[in-house]
Amino acid sequence: MPQSLYFYGRRVLFLGAHPDDIELGCGALIHNISAKAELLCATLSDNQKNPELGHLPAEHYASMAVLGLPQEKVILGPFETRRFQEARQEILEYMVKLNREFRPDIVFVHTKADIHQDHGTVTNEALRAFRGTTVLGFDVIRSSYGFFPSFLVEVSREDIEAKVTALAMYKTYENKYYFDPELTRAIFTRNGAIAERPYAEGFDILRIVSAFGCMHE
Repeated sequence: MPQSLYFYGRRVLFLGAHPDDIELGCGALIHNISAKAELLCATLSDNQKNPELGHLPAEHYASMAVLGLPQEKVILGPFETRRFQEARQEILEYMVKLNREFRPDIVFVHTKADIHQDHGTVTNEALRAFRGTTVLGFDVIRSSYGFFPSFLVEVSREDIEAKVTALAMYKTYENKYYFDPELTRAIFTRNGAIAERPYAEGFDILRIVSAFGCMHE
């Protein structure tokens, strides 16, 4: 098996537009690293303008807990779903404050291939707010078109099953096709085949900030 490239981050920030986005895009990775690094997940909208989504905040916290994140490491922001473009400056300032207070080494955000208007706004403002920081894009399958993973992270079967269990916390979305456990598992198998590993979670590269080092035997 080819040798893996190891990447490190003491503080890792996950940014999503809505409850479920981060788990759909990064759930296995979060489970894999939750005991290895300081993590913070910030979801910018709680979707509470929609009366049919009243259980989402509790489901989001329960989902993140399955992945190893306590509620104090999960932030729900104040922004209104489908109105992010109108609040671009406020979102930028919100992220600048996150950057100043948390100082992440790596940021995960929606892929540029995502066509949802809120997702796109989050990504564009994150690239401005976190200048000089590595930013990787995650895939939310229902709204990404043309996504192809260029950054593949090996994960375990345990990580995959934790993601499946975390997504099952969303009773609100239990009939949505993109919450199907078999679809989730198939994506890991496909990404693993690309990486020539058993399983992998896939991201694309929005910005890499690094220094090259050599290890000598």
